Amino acid sequence: MHPSLLLLLALGAHAGAFDLGQTTRCVPVPHQMSVCQDVPYSEMRLPNLLGHSSLEEAVPRSDDWRTLLHTGCHPQARAFVCSLVAPVCLDRFIQPCRSVCVAVKESCAPVLSCQGHAWPEALDCDRFPAQDDTCLTPLPKHISAFSKEFPQPVCQSCPSVEEAPSLKTVLDALCLTDFAVKVKISRRRLPSSEPELTVEGPVEFIQRGPLLPYDTVSLIQRWLLINLRCALTLVRPGRAQLYLITGTMRASGSIQLSSLFPWLKKDLHIATAARKWKHHKC
Repeated sequence: MHPSLLLLLALGAHAGAFDLGQTTRCVPVPHQMSVCQDVPYSEMRLPNLLGHSSLEEAVPRSDDWRTLLHTGCHPQARAFVCSLVAPVCLDRFIQPCRSVCVAVKESCAPVLSCQGHAWPEALDCDRFPAQDDTCLTPLPKHISAFSKEFPQPVCQSCPSVEEAPSLKTVLDALCLTDFAVKVKISRRRLPSSEPELTVEGPVEFIQRGPLLPYDTVSLIQRWLLINLRCALTLVRPGRAQLYLITGTMRASGSIQLSSLFPWLKKDLHIATAARKWKHHKC
């Protein structure tokens, strides 16, 4: 399991017993707390709502959420997280409303499920107040309705990765799937505020199928982040690898990958299949 998600599951060991009436202090939101750099305030309370009493504890624990937030699992996920790790410094704590927690959990728990783990017990939504004027409220209905149009996180078993495939193998894979794309996947060597795995450069369509040119990179990027255990086996740290990827489009709008073929210069069968595909009869 990815280290940041493993740490995420241990978040809030003190959260369930946190006393809202205890003495707190206000401190500037540090620039090292990258997940909360876009919050509309400059000071946060310590201890925070997860029980972290110092920045030395809160900053690295906030970073544990980064991988989950990169998936874009819910439009209010970042606001929910920051209300816990970097609560705004007012005369009282502003907790997330229970309805916000439920909405974020419904969308983001499936991402954790992809890693084989459940939503952390310390973030049980029942611990948060029902909606009122003193808690972080849900998005307006028109924005919430729009956000539902985005594909919901769906994980899958690891697709097959076949090196040095035969020409027939590649053509058969193209015949059995909705799309095929040539993609370069890169992996960062060291931790960063950016995703560890990214789609590098443009995507080349071998078979476009239902994919839209402006949306394909983000769909593949999202697949890499949600299916992180599979994705981390595709590229070594600090390296980039070119792949021919075949897959299908789910009814929800997300993609399911079927086969990945490392596209190596010495492998002529993949290039030949890509050339012949336009005139190939399945």
